[in-house]
Amino acid sequence: MTASDATTTAPPAPEPSGIFAREYRPVTIGILSFILLFAFEGMGVATVMPLTVDELGGLPYYAWSFSGYLIASLYGMVVSGELSDRRGPRPGFVLGVGLFIAGLLVGGGSENMLMFIVARAVQGVGGGMAIVALYVLVGRVYPDAVRPKMFAALAYAWIMPGVLGPFMAGFVAETWSWRWVFLGVPLFVIPVLFLLLPRLSGFEAAADATPRRPRKRLALAAAVGVGLLQFAGQHLRWYSLLILAVAALLLVPSVPKLLPRGTLRFGRGIPTIVAMRGVLAGAFFGTESFVPLMLVRERGLSAQAAGLVLTGAAVSWSLGSWYQGRQDRRLRRDQLVPFGSAVVAVSILSLTLVLIPAVPPLFAALPWALAAVGMGLSIASLSVLLFEQSPTAEQGSNSAAIQVSDALGSIVFIGIAGVIFAASYDSAGKLTFVTIYLVMAGLAIAGALLGHRVRPAGTLQDVPEKVGAAR
Repeated sequence: MTASDATTTAPPAPEPSGIFAREYRPVTIGILSFILLFAFEGMGVATVMPLTVDELGGLPYYAWSFSGYLIASLYGMVVSGELSDRRGPRPGFVLGVGLFIAGLLVGGGSENMLMFIVARAVQGVGGGMAIVALYVLVGRVYPDAVRPKMFAALAYAWIMPGVLGPFMAGFVAETWSWRWVFLGVPLFVIPVLFLLLPRLSGFEAAADATPRRPRKRLALAAAVGVGLLQFAGQHLRWYSLLILAVAALLLVPSVPKLLPRGTLRFGRGIPTIVAMRGVLAGAFFGTESFVPLMLVRERGLSAQAAGLVLTGAAVSWSLGSWYQGRQDRRLRRDQLVPFGSAVVAVSILSLTLVLIPAVPPLFAALPWALAAVGMGLSIASLSVLLFEQSPTAEQGSNSAAIQVSDALGSIVFIGIAGVIFAASYDSAGKLTFVTIYLVMAGLAIAGALLGHRVRPAGTLQDVPEKVGAAR
């Protein structure tokens, strides 16, 4: 080697450390442990919900079992985002977990549908607070090179709950009672809380954080507004128009202020990132909430068998998340978002085939697993893009915004599905599910057409994201 070689040849850049490197290992284990239990609870609730509403006599209010949680979580997310920017993620996480456990206990002891929906709302506030706090923690702990791997790991944490959760929840519900699906989870959440608490210390407000006008009242107005919107849609009476008017008065001024400017018109960059989270969540969860119900009531499956359809989705979601975290993928991250949305649309449309008697009911597992691949590609990519484009001082508020968009999308479209179901199922039967799936597929198609706008203004479409360079 010559002297000139020594001066011009730089040493190879070190490989970015993984999420289980010594400096990240304690936080990684704590976060993944909580997400693992959160996922078990989510998969279990979706599985036993048909049995729950049957026992409580609440079939017409089936959609409220999900949207009640999501409506309340919207408020919790905003509160936690503000707390995280001002005081770090610890206060929001601790309070959130406490409310989450309280909601589980009340839900498991519910004697009627009203009590159950209230319990789900309490659980939703807590769940929304805890999730936003953990997202902020991810943004604070992991550097840009490691963060995609962590978001992929969050999806991996759903694999075991996805495989075992529906089976275990169905077994518990049919052997003992659906109530134990709620009452058993706190026994495992509390130890994880104490595992993670020490890891939350030392992350206070960002050094460049600036005071912001509190948005808790806006979040409360938005939550009440979407609740009234769904209530009016499911109770078509003479006073429904009045309720719709009140909902509009609450939603029109509050929702735009809870989201980055330009979100509702899909402005480039962060506004579209936030908007796409709502589009994808609305399409996917608006469909998934009614898949077990369709299989139980139209195809005669047990709750346990219907829940198994969701198993493949948890695994394939992780597969999509794994691919987006690879350095050698062929598609840029901004291309993965619309592509994933297109996959979700095609998969939802394919679900309508399950309503044909000649098609085996368990065929539903195939398109739903494919839909989850699309979600894994898109959702993890949106999270990575959000932190890449967010200043540290805005990580809390932007994390809350993307979660609020997720909740709003889910609430509105689960609510729309609930309105369609309540208004037409008695007379239309299986055509009700076809209508629901067509609406959700249309939303995903819109995401496929607009998702490319996650790329910030001024960036070139043909500039690679350093992927596929080694090919």
